[in-house]
This record gives sequence, C-alpha cells and structure tokens, in this order.
Amino acid sequence: MRCVYAESQNAEEPLQGLAIAEVAQPQPPAPDWVRVQVRASALNHHDLWSLRGVGLSADQLPMILGTDAAGIDDRGRRVLAHAVISTPDWVGEETLDPGRTLLSERHPGTLAEYVQVPARNVVPIPDGLTLTEAACLPTAYLTAYRLLVHAAQVEPGQRVLIQGAGGGVATAATVLARAMGAHVTVTSRDAARRERALAAGAHEAVATGTRIDRVDAVIETVGEATWEHSLRSLHPGGVVAVAGATSGPAPSADLNRVFFRSLRVVGSTMGTLEQLYALVAMLQATGVRPVVDSVHSFDDDAGVRAAFERLASGAAFGKVVLERA
Repeated sequence: MRCVYAESQNAEEPLQGLAIAEVAQPQPPAPDWVRVQVRASALNHHDLWSLRGVGLSADQLPMILGTDAAGIDDRGRRVLAHAVISTPDWVGEETLDPGRTLLSERHPGTLAEYVQVPARNVVPIPDGLTLTEAACLPTAYLTAYRLLVHAAQVEPGQRVLIQGAGGGVATAATVLARAMGAHVTVTSRDAARRERALAAGAHEAVATGTRIDRVDAVIETVGEATWEHSLRSLHPGGVVAVAGATSGPAPSADLNRVFFRSLRVVGSTMGTLEQLYALVAMLQATGVRPVVDSVHSFDDDAGVRAAFERLASGAAFGKVVLERA
C-alpha cells in the first residue's frame, strides 16, 4: 500500500521529514471500524505541524499523514471520512471529548491507498459532488461551518469579517458565509489574494488592518497579527469566533474593550459528525463548492512533494488536493 508519512520531524524545515513508501496492507478493520479506499485527499496545515513535531510526538513515528479523505468503502459507496475520533465510551459532542484525537495523531491518516475509521465516521457523498470536492470538507470546511453556524451564530443579512484571505479555513468561511446570506468582508496584505477572495464570493476585500464598517462577527484564524483589528471591527455585542492563531497568540486580550462593548470570544475546533452531515447537505442545497487551489497526483512522488511544497509556501489560495488515478 502506497502512503505518505512523517518519518522524522524538523521545526524549521518540516518537509525534510516527509517520506513516501510502499507498506504492507493494513490488517482487517477492528470491530465497528470500516476500510475506505482513498481516491482524493486534501492537505492541511495540520500535516505541516505534524512534520514540525507539534501535536505528534516523536515516539509515534512513523505516522501516515492526512485528515481529509474521500473514496469508496467496502460496500461500494462514495464516502468521506470524518477525522475526529472520540473514545469508544464517550457520549455527547465529539469535540468536547478530552480523549478525542484526529486521524494521523493516534491512528494512521488518510494519505494512503486505504484508511480505516469507525463505521459511524463515514458520510455518504451525494451526487453532484466530486470526490475531489468532497475531500476538502472534513477539516477546513467543517471548521469554517462550525465557526459560522455554531460559534458565531451568523444569520442572513449580518456582516462578517474574515481575516486572512486565501487560507483554507478563511476561504471556506468566505464561500459558506456568502451562501448563508451574510455580507462578507475579507482581509489580506496581498492585492492578488484580495481579488481572488472577491471572485470566491466576498463582497469586500481590504488590506489587513483597514478600518471598516462595524461587523456582527469575525472569523479569526490568524491571531496576533489581526487580533486588535478583529476586536476594533465589532459592533457592541459582537463575537469573535476563533479556530487558530497562525501568526502567534494574541498579544493582548484587550479586556477593557471586551467587557465595555459586551463582546464575546468563542473558541471552536473542527466539528462533529452531525455538523459534517449538515455541511454536505448545505453544499447539495446551495450548489456552492470548495475552492481548489491545485490538484496533484498521489501516484507520483514528484506530485506529492509538489503538493506539500505548495502548501508550505503559503501561496495556495484554497485547498491543495492529492488524487489517485
């Protein structure tokens, strides 16, 4: 079985630890688990963090990377895999389980010819959604959906600010917020990325830090570089929904502004199986589709490395996807 895995870790040069090899087929799935033949996988910054040694300890190496997969299960159905694995006896929302994990953290990930997941974690892919499009959903698009619908509770007609145009979650939030009927403003330091955000559905795209009309909600995945702007941009009573801090932790909570304006700061991570079903239904009903930056061949070593280099470069706008022939 061909797979892409973390062989070693390097905080400064993460791609040095990337390896591609043929390994033995996995053993038959454990009870209540199923096997999925992977046909498309989207890359995420989680893969780079694993190669840097964040969230994946050295004693777990080698570890097959990947949290996103769409493919064919043993019943011949087109399915995608929900990457959040809760403990067997957990009752309630998976993301609140202290023992939860993601594929590629404790269990082998999706960058392989086959991946095994709990049977409840497979979600049928409806007609009209390609495997490549479906592969973009389980991490970035599910995170964005949960941020908008559950954390920020965005309603039609509200104004939403999305920091960091072009990132996987930010682009997903742009597409989904527009489909939800919100007015969408995005930020980026790069003019070309602002133009692409407008093409993806944003109503307004401005340089990072630009003063804008106050918004009801901010989708924040950048952190330190945009935090002050996020708080300053909110109406009294507004909410910042946070799912990342790629530029570093916020330098100040600015608590005076938070309490004086009755602002809310809500953290969110990934999403539940129920929310993944709802996201798929939303795409089917609205016709919106993930923004794909580039598609590379999983069957070719050079294609795999090109995909990771594209992700690591920071130049991608939307999802970078590996496809099997």
